[in-house]
Amino acid sequence: MAHTLNPYLNFRGTAREAMEFYASVFGGDLVLTTFAEGGMPVGGEEDGWIMHGQLTLPNGMVLMGSDTPTSMPFEEVKGFAVALTGDDVDTLKGWYERLAATGHEDVPLALAPWGDWFGQCKDRWGTPWMVDAGPVSS
Repeated sequence: MAHTLNPYLNFRGTAREAMEFYASVFGGDLVLTTFAEGGMPVGGEEDGWIMHGQLTLPNGMVLMGSDTPTSMPFEEVKGFAVALTGDDVDTLKGWYERLAATGHEDVPLALAPWGDWFGQCKDRWGTPWMVDAGPVSS
């Protein structure tokens, strides 16, 4: 039996915008299902909010996300980051630059003492990202 571990991000009314942004950054196939489409109407404009979003990247990675209706508690999660790692330096640097462009850089992307490119940022929704790209080949 195969298993996967996938980041699942929560939003309050902005999941569609966020997931579409992530699709523009990473590419891949984005499937969005609203609460109404999923048979779980929550009422009013929230019926059009995202009950489940799934972005499947060409390399097999999966990022999921959804909106939390106002009838449920919602708190910003702290103490985590979505880590993107690998040896395709150009791709990872490009992802970092697009994620940070409308957000905030906590650790600017630069060569780290261990020889990889490393950076930390938060996107415009506050999701923290860490990128480690290496090993550096030249």
